[in-house]
Amino acid sequence: MSARMPAPTVLENDVVRLEPLTPGHVPDLFAASGHDDELWRWLGHPAPRTEDDLAAIVKGVIADHVAFAVVHRGRAIGQTTYADVPGFDESIEIGWTWYGRAFWRTAVNTNCKILLIDHAFSLGYNRVMFKTDHRNERSQAAIRRVGGVYEGTLRRHRRRPDGTWRDSVYFGILDEEWPEHRARLNRG
Repeated sequence: MSARMPAPTVLENDVVRLEPLTPGHVPDLFAASGHDDELWRWLGHPAPRTEDDLAAIVKGVIADHVAFAVVHRGRAIGQTTYADVPGFDESIEIGWTWYGRAFWRTAVNTNCKILLIDHAFSLGYNRVMFKTDHRNERSQAAIRRVGGVYEGTLRRHRRRPDGTWRDSVYFGILDEEWPEHRARLNRG
């Protein structure tokens, strides 16, 4: 991780609490996501079949990112991260985001993104980036809903677990664009 990455912290509003991800979150996270092949389809790992499988994934995420457990009503129901963006000054990426299926198309994602984007811009970043698999249309729509602007596609960016190539679709939000998007999201 870059020395410029934010320190782990707690961010919360009336819908979600983002807290530093720890191995202690694994039982709740497994209950929310274990065995769900559709949820894990785009995350670069097969769906975890045991808590130990998920614990190994969480360990890697914690090592490589500023990772948060997404907590709703006292239970961890997903995760999200900040990641370094080498070669892009004053930029940060929000990624490795997932929620248990019960929380798809709810206020959880919007509220997580508001907290993370607000925090990034308050720390002096001037750009927040997102990327997703070009076939993950649900994620692309969610990124656009929070204000992400399509910036391009990096072809053959990485291999999927099945050996096929993933093209990564990139989006960004600039600090001067965020107030308008934030106001729109808060109006609901």
